[in-house]
Amino acid sequence: MIDHLSFYATDFAASKAFYEALLPILGSGLVMEMTSTWDPEFPTRRMAAFGPPQRPVLWIIETKAPASPRHVAFSAKDPEAVDAFHQAALKAGGQDNGAPGKRPHYHAGYYGAFVLDPDGNNIEAVHHGMP
Repeated sequence: MIDHLSFYATDFAASKAFYEALLPILGSGLVMEMTSTWDPEFPTRRMAAFGPPQRPVLWIIETKAPASPRHVAFSAKDPEAVDAFHQAALKAGGQDNGAPGKRPHYHAGYYGAFVLDPDGNNIEAVHHGMP
């Protein structure tokens, strides 16, 4: 259903580095970068897109003013990838927002971890295993 989505970053360099540090754990990485030279209001606005090869799915877009925080959950192949994602996010400057673990209130096989990125977005890695 979702083709791509974007987050807005007040500190573009910090946000880009944050996602570069943890998305490879989940099989995604930096796909492309650009500057919005076409935008007369902000012609130096930087953008970075992450996803699997050749597929820009998550865009980090520089902004001058903070935006409302968002939530996104990334699929993980197993609970160990969720754990590694959480550890990498904390090491990259993320703030813990829910340690790795089972979340049976969502469903019996739900295993996830939550962190806040440099702009306060709630980022999750989740594995939907069988109970």
